[in-house]
Amino acid sequence: MKGQHSSRAQQVRRGDGLSPTDASLLATPLDFLSEDHLRERQVCSLIDRLALSGPFDPSAARTVLRFVNEELNLHMRDDAEDLFPMLARRCPVEDGIGRVIARICTDLDEATRLLPELQAALARALDTGSGLASGDRRLLTRFAFHVRRHLAAENAILLPIARARLTRRDLLRLSRQMRARRGLPPVAETPDAD
Repeated sequence: MKGQHSSRAQQVRRGDGLSPTDASLLATPLDFLSEDHLRERQVCSLIDRLALSGPFDPSAARTVLRFVNEELNLHMRDDAEDLFPMLARRCPVEDGIGRVIARICTDLDEATRLLPELQAALARALDTGSGLASGDRRLLTRFAFHVRRHLAAENAILLPIARARLTRRDLLRLSRQMRARRGLPPVAETPDAD
């Protein structure tokens, strides 16, 4: 019964992925990260649409720009500054967490390297109204590929390990750090851990 209630609560709290992740989920930071991944996948779909469609969609371009300018850096910092170091400290060698983190960081580094070009391409297309050049479309596709690959590894490997290995204290600290990064006050407790 408790599992059913928890599942329903999850479904009710779940966003559409088209607007920023609900800050109330920061009380349970792993749920917030999971929801943020849904948001990133939705933005990658918008990027694909921009890269593959004929007519330029200014609304989609503005949504992507808003996301990469306001949200993506926060998520990348959540990972690099808090989640990854916590997991590296908590996980035994047999978890192979170092290799997983290195693989994810490779994709994050490549997405970060491509980010200024993506921002410039979208801003240029919005400013001129001329749409995206073929090179810009390829750039968007490469960027979305690296973001998706990092999300796949994080969702399939990292978050399940985090749920098993991080302590209640770790999760409270993660919540506080993520809230502070977003200019929000800390919460007293996080129910993410047993």
